Amino acid sequence: MSLKNQLLLVSLLALLLPWAGCQFVRETESALRASQQQMLAGTARAIADSLSQYPEAFPPRPVAADAEGVVAEQLYAHALESSPVIDGYLEDWPLGESSLRALEANGVRARFALGQRGSYYYLFVAVADDTVTWATPASVAPGDSPPYADRVSLATVTPPYAPERISFAAEAPGAVVPYVENAFGFAADRPREAEPEMTIRAVWQDVPGGYQLEARIPRARLGSHLGLTVDDAAGPQSPGARAATFTAPRPPPLAGHREELATVAASLLQPGLRLVVTDAAGWRIAAAGSLDSAAGARPGGVSRWLRFAYDAVVEDGTPTDFAEPDPTGREQQAYVTAALTGEPGSNWFRSLEGEQAIVAVSQPVARGDDVLGVVILQQGTDAILSLTNRGLVRLLNLTLLAMLLVAGGLLGYATWLSRRIRRLSVAAAGAADERRLATALPSAGAGDEIGDLSRSFSSVLAQLGSYNDYLRTLASKLSHELRTPLAIVTSSLENLEQEALDATARSYTARARDGAERLRRILAAMSEANRVEELMSHVETEPFPLDAAVRSAVGGYRDVYPERHFELAVTPGPGCIVHGAPELAIQMLDKLVENAVSFSRAGDTIGIDVARDGAAVRLDVRNPGPPLPTDMHGRLFDSLVSVRPRDDGTHLGLGLYVARLIATGHNGRIEARDIDGGVVFSVWLPAAEARDGNGDGKPRDGGPGRRRAGGARGRTGG
Repeated sequence: MSLKNQLLLVSLLALLLPWAGCQFVRETESALRASQQQMLAGTARAIADSLSQYPEAFPPRPVAADAEGVVAEQLYAHALESSPVIDGYLEDWPLGESSLRALEANGVRARFALGQRGSYYYLFVAVADDTVTWATPASVAPGDSPPYADRVSLATVTPPYAPERISFAAEAPGAVVPYVENAFGFAADRPREAEPEMTIRAVWQDVPGGYQLEARIPRARLGSHLGLTVDDAAGPQSPGARAATFTAPRPPPLAGHREELATVAASLLQPGLRLVVTDAAGWRIAAAGSLDSAAGARPGGVSRWLRFAYDAVVEDGTPTDFAEPDPTGREQQAYVTAALTGEPGSNWFRSLEGEQAIVAVSQPVARGDDVLGVVILQQGTDAILSLTNRGLVRLLNLTLLAMLLVAGGLLGYATWLSRRIRRLSVAAAGAADERRLATALPSAGAGDEIGDLSRSFSSVLAQLGSYNDYLRTLASKLSHELRTPLAIVTSSLENLEQEALDATARSYTARARDGAERLRRILAAMSEANRVEELMSHVETEPFPLDAAVRSAVGGYRDVYPERHFELAVTPGPGCIVHGAPELAIQMLDKLVENAVSFSRAGDTIGIDVARDGAAVRLDVRNPGPPLPTDMHGRLFDSLVSVRPRDDGTHLGLGLYVARLIATGHNGRIEARDIDGGVVFSVWLPAAEARDGNGDGKPRDGGPGRRRAGGARGRTGG
């Protein structure tokens, strides 16, 4: 992993700053919420105590079950904000589809809603019926007969008065005249005649899959108890099926909005609060206030993304339960049901509209041991100090800004530091690749650890350069210093051979002369490398045909190495003309051929190819020897490196070194690679057009090919 990536990972520790800030904000918010909840609970308790002084405003608790144990279902009259048009449709009602309640029994399926506004009740009933049975003049009034037509009925009573039933049956879609019975049931001993009720306006609409009924009923026409019945007539000879909201002799009390209770509650309410009052069954009977009234307390200038981050930090984990008043009119949340049993409750919600957290508390309204209802008080977090306190918002901004600055600073520092180290690495690698080591490295004047490292590298490179210079001159020094002692030894051996020696002495003399000859060849090779290195510094180049020079040299190689076979492949044409010194080029070929011969056996074939390769001329020398050692690929052309399996002691590893000196001195390059069945050495020399004196592209008389062939012949065994 790079240094920049490592420091980037370390910079992640800067996340501790916003984390600590978020924890502080969260704890502060929790403390403020707890304080706000306690304050809200105290307010709700005070309102509940005030409302308990008006027990007559609360409806009586309904009977839990009838004689057969069936729980009665109360009807609830919603407080309507506007009066709907009586046309048989729900679109103009100020209620949503979720406000409709379901009534299903005995195969009858219906949905209904009841509302109140001013001096009227409004009823809407939608019945699912594939076949509508219309009433006839004889069956439109209920009378004493079973319902032989589809019918919707309202059962109403104000104890201890006699019950009544208001029935709606239609002969056709349109306006409907309801009929009123002043007694329940159709017992034979109590016959009753139904009478039309003209104060009630109703419309029956035939819709796909059933019918809809909408009615407006004067509030004075209905009693304190109300129930709904839907009859589905199967035919004139069948009583059909019935679904009702009650089964007791009389319906349960009607639940609905109590205007006087709402007026008292509104007088006790503070701005920014929403108050809901329920009866003992949880039905909403009064509501006042709105959470939107606290809009003025919201902090201005808070961006959307900051509000989103604030909600994620502070309100993370806030339940997303339904916080708005229940559309059915009955509050059944857990904290409300707890208050109905006499225990105060509380909960946190998230608003579906404002996306804010809402704290809600419930307080029972009790008269002695009797729970009359529940006071529900709600307030949004926009009114809490934590959201209006700009200091907390500033803290969140500063922690995020600090994190970005720390991460950006560390990233910039890591980039600058890694660039310094990379420049030092590139300079060190370049110094090692140069012919003369460069000891001046970047950041050497810096006072930090990188400066110490640069100065250490410079010191090492200076010592290495001195040692390298010593090695470069070692060959010439040894060649110069050993020539005189070698000449003395050689002349002494020659004089000794003129003396009368026995066989043993002559054997020792011959061995000494062979050793001296080998030493002479070693000194010659060392001198040759030094001479070529010096010659390349002031060589004069000229255009010459490399193919003709190689062709002439190969003829000499066949004479010098008769036990090897040489194959020559030359691309004809003027494209193989190069700029350089012909003698040095053939000397380079001598070294490559000598290397190929030393790694081959008698009878092997050595291939020599000359061809145009783009802007260069390529010279290949192939031999069927063993593959190159994997650990020597980058050192084959270094000085004093030899990997010959059969070394007679005369090879100092200078042949390929000389070949590389000549190739690079001609602005070319040389490389070696394994091929199928052997090794190939390739040399690329820059190509040029023939510009010699005779213009035919041929070598001049006494050309380099013949001279170097003779030279190669003279170095056999050298």
